[in-house]
Amino acid sequence: MTVFRIIVLFVLAAIAEIGGAWLIWQAVKEDRGWIFAVLGVIALGAYGFIAALQPDANFGRVLASYGGVFIAGSLAWGIIVDGFKPTMWDWIGSAIALVGAAIIILAPTAANQSADTVV
Repeated sequence: MTVFRIIVLFVLAAIAEIGGAWLIWQAVKEDRGWIFAVLGVIALGAYGFIAALQPDANFGRVLASYGGVFIAGSLAWGIIVDGFKPTMWDWIGSAIALVGAAIIILAPTAANQSADTVV
């Protein structure tokens, strides 16, 4: 259940952060109006709260892991929302980032290892 929770929270965080940044981009770059910027700020604030719900208590580990999710999520957002066509290198880079994120967040840590396990 913990892995499922981690994944769901990362997906929700990605939607909030990427969506918030996209809304602000629309307000500034595409002249879509201040309401887009306000909604973007709200979404970015929600991202901070969602990230804080992760079961891992280490801010650095959670944010480092989220970086990989952000890379993949940004490409997915671009594909779905903006019609972006990724290259093979985009796909490879995204996969590497996700593997790195999984290693960071799912690897055993001192807090959840037995005393005789060597890291």
